[in-house]
Amino acid sequence: MLLAVSVFAASVLCQSLNLGFKVRVQDIGQAITLLLGVALLSFLNATLGKILKIITLPLSCITLGLFSLAVNAAVLYVAASFKLGFEIDDQGFQGFIAAFVASLLISLINGALGVFLPDEKD
Repeated sequence: MLLAVSVFAASVLCQSLNLGFKVRVQDIGQAITLLLGVALLSFLNATLGKILKIITLPLSCITLGLFSLAVNAAVLYVAASFKLGFEIDDQGFQGFIAAFVASLLISLINGALGVFLPDEKD
């Protein structure tokens, strides 16, 4: 649920920056579709994202970990191509820039919101 809020907030910020990352939630059916899209994004991060980060580990070491941001953007771009609640309207390099900024915003918003929610272990 927290990731869905982060995706929605990142969409609002990206649209204010004229980037093509959009979330469409106008009724309950689209909200459920967004939750399915966020579940797909989580699954892709856990599988494809980990594989890509292992493969690109030497490049990530050379760039001091900054290349992992590009991997996160690529995973978001793949998840957005399914058009389950969120999508990237731009194509090519503009689409990747939109995915890059959106993935960065999602990570920042998710981290900031995670600070305010209590941990289930406590």
